[in-house]
Amino acid sequence: MRYLTFALAKGRLAKKSLEMFEKIGITCEEMKDEKTRKLIFVNEELKIKFFLAKAGDVPTYVEYGAADIGVVGKDTILEEGRNLYEVMDLGFGKCKMCVCGPESARELLKHHEMIRVASKYPNIARDYFYNKKHQTVEIIKLNGSVELAPIVNLSEVIVDIVETGSTLRENGLTVLEEVCPLSARMVVNQVSMKMENERIMKLINDLKNIL
Repeated sequence: MRYLTFALAKGRLAKKSLEMFEKIGITCEEMKDEKTRKLIFVNEELKIKFFLAKAGDVPTYVEYGAADIGVVGKDTILEEGRNLYEVMDLGFGKCKMCVCGPESARELLKHHEMIRVASKYPNIARDYFYNKKHQTVEIIKLNGSVELAPIVNLSEVIVDIVETGSTLRENGLTVLEEVCPLSARMVVNQVSMKMENERIMKLINDLKNIL
């Protein structure tokens, strides 16, 4: 039997994923050691391997078959646009992708004016404005705190993830439009889905039962 390999997005998502896998009997004790320098963790008995990756890389590992299964946020799946199967909404890590800005920007969105939009997620922003709103905008990619952009007049609005909205409020910004709901998803490599169908479907069904 070959190993089933999981790529988990580092941090909170990985921790939650492991807790969930434990409920269906998939454990990996060595991953709990916070001091470990290991990159790959193995459960020999179940023939399962885990590795942690940066969220943005998880869809890449899965598309190219370096991992059979990945757990990553919907935002990353949409932004990366990889060829893979999204098989399950795992129901945690819930938040929303939104268009945010000062209240004064609401009118600009209504009248489809040419505006600048700053985002860590240029592909999601582009898809939303061009394909859903049919509004031509200039998109500026940022890597850090996008909330700064409207404050320093780099852009009129931003497209970003909103959990509680407290950072927005502290900076005089508000949610102007909702782009889409987000949460942790399970993705599967297209070839693995055929080759390991039985094992993967059992895993999905076991998870569905506890959800």
